[in-house]
Amino acid sequence: MNESSLNHRDNAAVAKLNSAREKILEQLGRVIVGQTQVIEELLISLFSRGHCLLEGVPGLAKTLMISTLARSLHLSFSRIQFTPDLMPADITGTDVIEENRATGAREFRFLEGPLFSHVILADEINRTPPKTQAALLEAMQERQATVGRVRHPLADPFFVLATQNPIEQEGTYPLPEAQQDRFMFKVFVKYPSFVEEFEVARRTTSLQTDDVAAVLQAEDIVGLQRIVREVPLADHIIRYALALVRQTRVGEPGTPAFVSDQLVWGAGPRAVQFLLLGAKARALLQGRTHVTVADVQALAKPVLRHRLVLSFTAQSEGVAPDEIIDRLLEQTPAREDELTADPRFQKMFAV
Repeated sequence: MNESSLNHRDNAAVAKLNSAREKILEQLGRVIVGQTQVIEELLISLFSRGHCLLEGVPGLAKTLMISTLARSLHLSFSRIQFTPDLMPADITGTDVIEENRATGAREFRFLEGPLFSHVILADEINRTPPKTQAALLEAMQERQATVGRVRHPLADPFFVLATQNPIEQEGTYPLPEAQQDRFMFKVFVKYPSFVEEFEVARRTTSLQTDDVAAVLQAEDIVGLQRIVREVPLADHIIRYALALVRQTRVGEPGTPAFVSDQLVWGAGPRAVQFLLLGAKARALLQGRTHVTVADVQALAKPVLRHRLVLSFTAQSEGVAPDEIIDRLLEQTPAREDELTADPRFQKMFAV
């Protein structure tokens, strides 16, 4: 599909998505102070059919933000508090024996767990054992829950937002890198500015209450997710995303020397897919039907930061994944002619 056909056939949908973004931000602003970038990344992930891993200290309104987002989209919402004793059946549901009063026969009936909602908040996912983490990750990837021998399809849209607490790491079960790769974004929820925290203090210590109106329905979101995938991509945008991701792979042609020193493992193909899908959604949310290099650059950190495995040297020197991504962005030409003419990237593209 070319860009002109998208403009003619789905111009109304693009306008609706851009309008919905403004309305969602307005509704969330009635309850949430600040955190605009976090909300933008959540929306991009939602309309790309991805999932998010949020990391931040307690008290930054992560739960309130997610539940308010679900209300503004008229979606069902479940909050699951992950604890060391949580079992897979506690989130997926289980089969129970029920007696048929008409016949007296006993039969199994499936009782749905909290996983059967549109928006799932997996609170402190790193505090539950790998068995329960795996049940959630199967649902994220397959969009179904297997109980016994029966597969139960999940709601559509289905959006998982898992939180991690960066402090109090004793007794936790950190997600392995391969499982973190299932999340489209890793989003950092940071402390508010002075002005924002002043407003938070004012609002939360008064009788002020704010109602949130629904902006979209579930079927609207599914349709808009389909529109995101129909946005065309120039070959240069795909090549630029590939250049960023392939530079993180140690031992591959074109990998910078500092990457070989600071990383032991880089990002896989899923990172490229999420970069491009996220760039499409970001363009549409801003009212554009064309994707630019700036869209890819804006999403490089949330897509890549949890897919880079630091070397011991980098960890001991306090190097953060975001610093490596910044250097990659600086060393990757944004212009098509410069990128394709660079000998380092010519070697990379030839493989």
